[in-house]
Amino acid sequence: MSILNAIHEKLDSLHLKERALAEYLLAHPQNAVQMTITELAAQSGSSPSTISRFCKTFHSHNFPDFKQKLATELVQSTSTDNQYQDIVAGKPLDDIVAALTANHLRSITDTTRVLDAQQLRLAIATMHGASRIDLYGSATSGIVAQDFFQKLIRIGKAASAFSDPHMMLTSASSLCSQDVAIGISYSGETPETIHALRCAAERGATTMSITRYGANTLAGHASIHLFTSSSEVGMRRGDMASRMAQLHVVDILFAGLVSEHFEIYVPRLEQSYQTVKSYTTAKEEKKTK
Repeated sequence: MSILNAIHEKLDSLHLKERALAEYLLAHPQNAVQMTITELAAQSGSSPSTISRFCKTFHSHNFPDFKQKLATELVQSTSTDNQYQDIVAGKPLDDIVAALTANHLRSITDTTRVLDAQQLRLAIATMHGASRIDLYGSATSGIVAQDFFQKLIRIGKAASAFSDPHMMLTSASSLCSQDVAIGISYSGETPETIHALRCAAERGATTMSITRYGANTLAGHASIHLFTSSSEVGMRRGDMASRMAQLHVVDILFAGLVSEHFEIYVPRLEQSYQTVKSYTTAKEEKKTK
């Protein structure tokens, strides 16, 4: 469950009153969704102002919005069949295939639930109007950035993807107010990506983040926030479900951008396809002669 996992992960860094509230929510989530803000404050030993601030920390507009998201997660997560499955030694290959398939499907479903439609629309509009788009990501997130770059370049957007820390900063330093910088990091705490996005913001560029759901440093430096599922256990060392979730967000952004401006981008997609096809076909014909 994305919200409860995010709360659990941030528990140690919360202030005293917020921690008391968090511990109550983790222990009694079903009770919390039935309460008013005053009732929850009394039960958790916090205050209405603390609860309002807490909800905003976890990307909800207010307490009713937070309760609605939490209630939805509780309803959709009642089946143990929908839980993430770890990979253990000696499992039959069929079981591994089934477990990974379930994990990926769950990650995509959870990510869809935490995506904010308003932020998505803002992201699409901002990318469409951008003179230049920088994509920053390290390790697995760098692979996601490269995937996004390949999509954007096919529709004629001036885009670049960077994984090298120095090149991230070098490119970020040359951005301006007409440009967009997108930082991708599952944890939201990758120092190199944070530095690059902060630099881009200082140069006046519009900044976007793609991170796991919850409070994190990278999202704090972005003006547009997009979140993925924060539930991945066991084999998260392989960045499996998290990578699928990030690619899901990238695909949504790309499809939304093309659909919103169909008459502009579809001809460019067709042109890039035909150009590549003509050159590669000519090369194959030469080989056969």
